Amino acid sequence: MPNSSAPFANLETPSRRDFLRYAGGGLGGVALCSMLEDAQAAGNPLAARPAHHTARARAVIQIFCPGGLSHVDTWDYKPELAARQGKPFDPDGKVQFFASKPGNCQGSYWPFRQYGQSGKWMSDLFPRLAQRVDEMAFIHSMQSKSALHGPAMFMANSGFILPGFPSMGAWVTYGLGSESSELPAFVVLPDTRGLPPGGVVNWGAGFLPAIHQGTPLETNAAKAPINDLFPPANFKDLDVQTEQDSRAFLQSLNRKHAGMRPANTELEARIAAYELAARLQLSAPEATDLKGESAGTMQLYDLDDTDKGPFGRQCLLARRLVERGVRFVQIYCGAENTGAKKIRPNWDSHEDLVRDHGYWGPILDSGAAALLTDLKSRGLLESTLVICTTEFGRQPAAQGKGRDHNSGAFTAWLAGGGIRGGVSYGSTDELGARAAEKPTYCYDLHATALHLLGIDHEKLSFYNNGIQRRLTDVHGKVIKELLT
Repeated sequence: MPNSSAPFANLETPSRRDFLRYAGGGLGGVALCSMLEDAQAAGNPLAARPAHHTARARAVIQIFCPGGLSHVDTWDYKPELAARQGKPFDPDGKVQFFASKPGNCQGSYWPFRQYGQSGKWMSDLFPRLAQRVDEMAFIHSMQSKSALHGPAMFMANSGFILPGFPSMGAWVTYGLGSESSELPAFVVLPDTRGLPPGGVVNWGAGFLPAIHQGTPLETNAAKAPINDLFPPANFKDLDVQTEQDSRAFLQSLNRKHAGMRPANTELEARIAAYELAARLQLSAPEATDLKGESAGTMQLYDLDDTDKGPFGRQCLLARRLVERGVRFVQIYCGAENTGAKKIRPNWDSHEDLVRDHGYWGPILDSGAAALLTDLKSRGLLESTLVICTTEFGRQPAAQGKGRDHNSGAFTAWLAGGGIRGGVSYGSTDELGARAAEKPTYCYDLHATALHLLGIDHEKLSFYNNGIQRRLTDVHGKVIKELLT
């Protein structure tokens, strides 16, 4: 049997990079040493922890629609806006929107109808979600502190308009740990077109231990779920025993290196990631392989549809992940905020709202409705909190054929996991320009989600830079009107 140290014979002091190069070829190879260890050993930063109170939900699936979904064309019925169609929104010319002067009042581009026993109004853009309206609770008075995509995205995810603060998913895993030793506790499923505005910061751990940041999975069915999970082909002849001996030695170096730097949580996160990667070599392909799903399930999520299929796959993957113990799954319906070619790559509909929302609406409608239907049929909806939100809304006045940003009003909805369906909370003014009744920020949405998971948002904190920090900062209240 070859000597496990042979590759380093000519190296007086082999570096960590040398070991990475020769000890198996890639993140997945290095990680296999964790198979020698118990995933629930003492000191595991993701070990499951008790909640503050009895939880109604054990997992969260958050659908995020980057770009600014128009509430007045989707969830927020405004008959007065339709009545003022074509009349000046600002007759005095004193108002300035984010990127334009207001045009005339522009009613919804889609008719609204009432649905369900609740009689909730919803636009024709979402015919399938309309059939689930009695399971959904709407917050119509959402606001943001920024009309810029990046800062508003950060606020929606972390409670702060500046980058560098932990995302909600990171806070949840910090507070509760993981139910699975085979998969990450916090998984992100980006749009196949790319990352959202602000990029990976949206699911960062900020000042929390880095192990709590989100793990993105590849959502393109033609690609491996995680890059570099398996050794490259040129290492296929590497001796198994040599691999194991080399990795064990590398692991001891890693632990020694980290032991001398106890304040550097990124080292622990990196080591834990290596260890998890070993288990992911088995669990990630299984979790993302849809071959075992029935033809009816595939059809439910419209997986064969060119436009709807990719988001449907994201939603189906989310269901499979929470089934397997993942605590928090974030799905992005839309990518970076760039100019349009045929359509905008997200909901930022400045130029042509009918074109852009007309494309994205059926995608969201199909995938989200399928997700709610599937979760309920499997008995998972009552233990899974589903949230759908965006960073801000759009203005009730026309910007040509589109609508400008509106940080003063937008809608979020929730379902499952202890949510009382068929109800609405808060309202906007008669035109949908500003939150009027019960103005609500992300702090309240976050406080409510944490409460349903069994966490008191005022007790979940982390000392950083002289301040005891919280996801909800110094704000936030549980919206009890939404709870069963």
